[in-house]
Amino acid sequence: MSIRRAIAGLFGLLLPLSAAQAQAADIQVFSSTALKAVLDELGPQFEKATGNKLVFTIGPAAAMKSQIDQGAAFDVAIVTPPLLDALAASGKVDTSTRAAIARSALGVSVRAGAPTPDVTTADALKHALLNAKSIGFNGQGASRAGIEAMLAKLGIAEDVKPKIKLLQTSAPEAVAKGDVELALSPISEVVAVAGAQLAGPVPADYQSCLVLSGAVSATSKYADAAKAFIKFLSAPSAVSALKAKGMEQG
Repeated sequence: MSIRRAIAGLFGLLLPLSAAQAQAADIQVFSSTALKAVLDELGPQFEKATGNKLVFTIGPAAAMKSQIDQGAAFDVAIVTPPLLDALAASGKVDTSTRAAIARSALGVSVRAGAPTPDVTTADALKHALLNAKSIGFNGQGASRAGIEAMLAKLGIAEDVKPKIKLLQTSAPEAVAKGDVELALSPISEVVAVAGAQLAGPVPADYQSCLVLSGAVSATSKYADAAKAFIKFLSAPSAVSALKAKGMEQG
């Protein structure tokens, strides 16, 4: 499917809603950092098709849940399935609106222009990590558990422990600034940072995917518009945009 046809399909999905709305809504979207590049591309398309405005709060999925738990007003939450389960259990989201949005594989990145290490095999990845001066990943990120499991499976968890930096920002942002030499993160986060370049995905036997799901706030004043945005992101016509940003649908 061409990009033009994909966009036309997305507009076709949303135009009936646009015609039906009496006034535009400001939709508050709390989303994991891993989806930022996708939202940057698809968000303006949704706004143009519906007349609604999307107001994004972006950060680690756990931080997004924490803000919601503390009473932050939101219309759409896009976080990992376990965190969405917890929001559902506390009555924060309408479970009937829940939908799988996207997934992103774990990757290794370096500063743009720096030599790119070989990470295509377990031995090559191990060599790259052991020889790096510093390794960074987000301390709050949902991918942290998968990264630590990978290091343990490679048998180098204790060896690299002194050089690991638990970051407050996305790992590709840190590597782009020169704060760390190697960054571990979902591949979609690398795509979103101009100063970072992907060395490659983690080998399949050591891979872990970050999965994101979305749901509408149980108290949203703009539930119909919020539901439409989730439908927009999970529609088949959004696949090409997701792939371009290092993600797969569902």
